[in-house]
Amino acid sequence: MKSMEPAKIDQLSVSKSLSLIENNTHSAREMIGELPERDYCVIGITGSPGAGKSSLTDHLVCISAEEKATAVIAIDPSSPFTGGAFLGDRIRMRRATEDPRIFVRSMASRGNVGGLSPSIYNTVEFLGRSGYDRIYVETVGAGQSETDIANLADIVLLVLAPGLGDDVQTMKAGIMEIGDIFVINKSDLQGAEQLASRTKAILELSGKRLPVLKTDSIKGSGLKELFKKIEEVLADFANSGRLSARRNKRNLYNNLNSAYQIIKEHYAENDKLEELIRYLLEN
Repeated sequence: MKSMEPAKIDQLSVSKSLSLIENNTHSAREMIGELPERDYCVIGITGSPGAGKSSLTDHLVCISAEEKATAVIAIDPSSPFTGGAFLGDRIRMRRATEDPRIFVRSMASRGNVGGLSPSIYNTVEFLGRSGYDRIYVETVGAGQSETDIANLADIVLLVLAPGLGDDVQTMKAGIMEIGDIFVINKSDLQGAEQLASRTKAILELSGKRLPVLKTDSIKGSGLKELFKKIEEVLADFANSGRLSARRNKRNLYNNLNSAYQIIKEHYAENDKLEELIRYLLEN
């Protein structure tokens, strides 16, 4: 389907709809079902806290908006009082928030250990059907447990930076397994070259030939090259059938999460039932 011009997307209407979608699973499925299916891509950005994910995302979505209708979802930690987002990542995305072409939405993780709220699946699908071609999802940066993004995104960027404890033991852990592109951000800092070399070595030992790129999201260096690589990998995934497989997986998790939310709303007092649903979601 032809890309819809961002100016023709009613961002205020989309924002109001998302407020309902995030809090009412039944209404969410009804609203999404009223919109036609269309092709869109979800780019996940994750990594350790302090790696510069927000500033990196800020640059990437501005580049993306030059060619595609672009939205970004910034997953923030939840307030312990209201359950809402702290809006920290959104504040750091100055360029994106000031660009009228880009739709920016903050969502709370709501304490989910995987870094994503269950309603993220409906949110992404609604944005895609509303006309957005590229949807960037930046996670909260919870660490090694933050692997839910692999079930949501078409492609995952794993952002690392020197001096954050991203050593060999950390990189051998589960979070290394979800990356499709590895980004060594803050490349001007001491240790960046060593981190890039170490990452490539670990990938080679694992039998993976994945791109490792260096960027500096403050100065803006390497960002256009990274954006080009993202589009190249998406095209490769589409040609190889991997993109279709990932989207089938996303639909599965979307349905499971919708079922979980509905059951939780109506049968919250049934501990055994909730335990079963959690097992299904995790396995």
